[in-house]
Amino acid sequence: MHKLLVLYPKPLDPDHFRDYYVTTHLPMVSRLPGLLAWRYSFDVAAATGEPPYFAVFEGDFADAASMAAGRASPLGRQVAADVANYATGGAVVVDYPVQGGAG
Repeated sequence: MHKLLVLYPKPLDPDHFRDYYVTTHLPMVSRLPGLLAWRYSFDVAAATGEPPYFAVFEGDFADAASMAAGRASPLGRQVAADVANYATGGAVVVDYPVQGGAG
């Protein structure tokens, strides 16, 4: 499995971010080719002090190639371009293969 992680610093207008993200951006994201599962949260906390991020998104793909293909697709390019419409604080995008274990 391969994970796409998007970390959002605090935007200028948190209410606009939340509304746009849920009503416009996530419906596009949910149709991204190769996306197996996704989740997000606006309830980001830090162990101590102020959290460095306002929101977080996680997307699961079968592997790095399927994630790359989804992001390079016309819809993937549209999703990436849409970030400027709500994330005035920018976005930190990382991806990585997921390692597992039992706990």
